Amino acid sequence: MKKNHYESVVIINAALEDEQINSLVSKIEDHLKSKEAEITDVDKKGRKRLAYPIQKSKSGYYVIFRFIAETSVISGLERMYRLDENIIRYLTIVLDARALEYIQEQKEKDSETESETEVETDTADTSKDDSSEKKDSEE
Repeated sequence: MKKNHYESVVIINAALEDEQINSLVSKIEDHLKSKEAEITDVDKKGRKRLAYPIQKSKSGYYVIFRFIAETSVISGLERMYRLDENIIRYLTIVLDARALEYIQEQKEKDSETESETEVETDTADTSKDDSSEKKDSEE
């Protein structure tokens, strides 16, 4: 059977403790692995305010799963989502070639931004150390 690239966005009830959210995320990962899906990325976006209340919740914990799986896996995955009362909403889509390219470009941009931030932080720390040494030598 043909395998496709999928992206599944899940909104989890933000009222849960971090430990419970992490266990739910690992439960989803285990389900995917048991169905022989290859998880390529798990992006935990964190708690965010919802645009409108869903099931009386004003905020949710967003998690994005990107994986490669057979088409038959999706029905079982979405059934699990529906049965779990802590999952507020979910959406699973097939990623085409353009979407995969875009995701790869975004990852590269993010990694460049992080490396630039680290360099700036190191430079700032060095300049702070230099200025404190100057003050010490002046006294």
